[in-house]
Amino acid sequence: MVEAPSGLTELDIHNAAEAILRAEREGKAMPPLSGQHSGLSLDDAYRIQNLLTRMRQQQGIALAGYKIGLTWLTTQIACDLDAPIHGRILRHAVHQSGASLSAQRLVKPHVEVELAFIMGRDIDRPIENLDEILAATDRIVPALELVDHRMAPPRIVADTVADNSAFAGVILAEQRFRPDDIDSRWVGATLSRNGVVEETGLSVIGMGHPATCVAWLANTLLKRGEHLAEGDIVMSGAFARALPVASGDAFTADFNRYGTLDVSFT
Repeated sequence: MVEAPSGLTELDIHNAAEAILRAEREGKAMPPLSGQHSGLSLDDAYRIQNLLTRMRQQQGIALAGYKIGLTWLTTQIACDLDAPIHGRILRHAVHQSGASLSAQRLVKPHVEVELAFIMGRDIDRPIENLDEILAATDRIVPALELVDHRMAPPRIVADTVADNSAFAGVILAEQRFRPDDIDSRWVGATLSRNGVVEETGLSVIGMGHPATCVAWLANTLLKRGEHLAEGDIVMSGAFARALPVASGDAFTADFNRYGTLDVSFT
């Protein structure tokens, strides 16, 4: 068997993707891939993620955009990274405020507050400044991301990347803002669970501006032969700590003058 240039064989990549899909279907944690493949690299992890995406598309699952993770500099330092990570948003997992979702088939779900950028045009050339990415954005939407790790600890960042960067869902607010009508660098939010405020945060914590995160993603995709497209939803990264989800929990994210959104779990 011929080894793939990045270290894992094509069979390794296929088996890893199948294992992740099986864990997702069964709602049961699987051992981390890094335990089986010592030194699992980010390149290998993105190969697995890309195969997962292709397999889902072959099953008729549509894509809706991208999520960005690990945007806090402190987190990147702790994880020995020099950039965030990203994954794909699945169309069927995009929900509106007020949704009631099942937690039964999730492994270890959490919710976190973010801003979603909805792209107004394709980005087919490198972004050089924030004005360019904001000009390419149609709307900015207060949002929650539902994350779920299908791999049991101890896991490394590459495990998370392979697992589609732990994506499980998106909840979008009804309120949508043109980039000129929202100060997206200084959006604050509280996150309540069952009526009790448990987390607060400011959007500036993600690389100094959430639009910087989106610009990073746009340029990263271009280097890989991909690009952000008109209509894509981009989750720009959490700006408060995530809260764990259990059946029966109800969450409210309050973005002050930019509105609120709710989601509950059965």
